[in-house]
Amino acid sequence: MRRYVFLLLLTLPFLPSPSRADLIVGGETTYATRKGDCLLLVSARVGLDWQIIARENGLSPKNQCKVGAGLSLDNRKIVPEVIEKGIIINITDRMLYFFREGKLLSFFPVGLGSRDFPTPTGSFVIVGKERNPTWYVPKSIQKEMEQKGQVVKAVVPPGPENPLGRLALHTSLPGILIHETIWPTTVYQWRSHGCIRVLPENMEAGFFDEVDRGMPGEIIYKPVNVAVSEEGAIFLQVDRDIYRKITSMEEEVRAEIKRRGLSDRVDWVKVARLIRRQSGMAEDITR
Repeated sequence: MRRYVFLLLLTLPFLPSPSRADLIVGGETTYATRKGDCLLLVSARVGLDWQIIARENGLSPKNQCKVGAGLSLDNRKIVPEVIEKGIIINITDRMLYFFREGKLLSFFPVGLGSRDFPTPTGSFVIVGKERNPTWYVPKSIQKEMEQKGQVVKAVVPPGPENPLGRLALHTSLPGILIHETIWPTTVYQWRSHGCIRVLPENMEAGFFDEVDRGMPGEIIYKPVNVAVSEEGAIFLQVDRDIYRKITSMEEEVRAEIKRRGLSDRVDWVKVARLIRRQSGMAEDITR
């Protein structure tokens, strides 16, 4: 296995179905905590909301830095789109999926734009790669600095205080970069001004080097995904509608299940529970 696949998930099961569209990744595992871990940082590494991690492990959400020696996790995800080559970023599940020759090479959590500064959807290509980038601060962020009483900076040189970190990929979408971040706890959150933030360990683990200039990609907004596993089990993943684009999540889920021809094979009580929770985890809804 290539060494640059997201490190934690190397130990997790890949469960591809016979259909290329039905690719399920992640699963149940035990996370060995590291020095300095807090729930937000664990969340950023494993792609699971910190509140769920706390609840499933009997931890107090008021003390995010008491995580114990090991955590039981289930971060099963449905890959929303399978492509021959390139990058898929799903805003709602806060994950990046990287493909070559029709194979999923790596996948990991990312940080995305807030409601005030949403990450745009659409196709793109990688137009540049940069080590130790200089950050040309957008006007919107300069204004925010001024409102907060901070020193307003127009340019931030390379270094430990540069929010772009040491590695940045420039996309053809105006102002949108896929970049390392110096604020790791903002990964798997919607807190950026539109850019895609990546943990240093995932940027370094081969992803940056493997991405070529001209590589295609797409940012999508797909909060409902259904998949059938190799064993025939039906999984449903419902993410939060963070940008409030969905009129009715229930109608969205029902339409997707019907489109797949699975209406008579699912447990609708389980479906209703997942719609209420919107946990971002893929769960078995087989009747």
